[in-house]
Amino acid sequence: MGERLKGKVAIITGGNSGIGASTGQLFAKEGARVVLMARREEQGQMVANSICDDGGEAIFVGCDVGDHDSVSRAVEEAAAAWGRIDLLFNNAGGGAGSSFPDEPIEEWQRVIHTNLTGTFFMSQAVWPHLVNAGGGAVVNMSSLAAQRGFSPAIKKEFGTTSSSYYAAKAGVDALTRYMAGVGGESNIRVNCVRPGQILTPGATGGTTSDPDGGHHVFEKMFDYFQIVKGPGYPIDVANLVLFLSCDESRFINGEMINVDGGVAAKI
Repeated sequence: MGERLKGKVAIITGGNSGIGASTGQLFAKEGARVVLMARREEQGQMVANSICDDGGEAIFVGCDVGDHDSVSRAVEEAAAAWGRIDLLFNNAGGGAGSSFPDEPIEEWQRVIHTNLTGTFFMSQAVWPHLVNAGGGAVVNMSSLAAQRGFSPAIKKEFGTTSSSYYAAKAGVDALTRYMAGVGGESNIRVNCVRPGQILTPGATGGTTSDPDGGHHVFEKMFDYFQIVKGPGYPIDVANLVLFLSCDESRFINGEMINVDGGVAAKI
């Protein structure tokens, strides 16, 4: 067990699998008391139980980040459980498969609401607790999609995710900069991570996040553009989130940091 987050209480949204689960396990190993939030209660409780079985401290609180009332209730439950909140990882989100200009309005609204509005709802609810704690750290989840463009040839050869996902994650980048500016006077740092090819159950269509298997729809594209060979894994993102959440990164604020294997094609 480490002590980089000793005494801290951390909320992790989307904590039922993939990057969220891996971050929760790592945070607990570094001394944090972890509050996992997600919609899928059975999966989330299993992750919390595994953390506790390994000697860490964790609870699961059901939450839909796109529902303001659900967020408010969940954050108050988390604060009541351990008396404070010091850290927030806005990890919950997801994409879609439609392409502009044919993306349905319902899909656009759902993706924007989950990724961008959900980050706003959760940050807004947690903020007073961070202020009361004397400061803290927020890490938002963006994506390489927030800065990467594509040509017609790339789209034809490899495909792309939805316009709503691109827009939502670019909005998360902008919200990060804004929150960092506001947080300066309260000792609250806000940074953002932009994963690229990370092998999670979500990326592989629910098949696997095992290092020895699993494929995903954009695998050919990332293998073509990456400098580092092969995919990344949830722990690669979790390690960066841990660094941005502890005192070792005290002089880093308002930054968007890629964890993408060195994707060379960016706009």
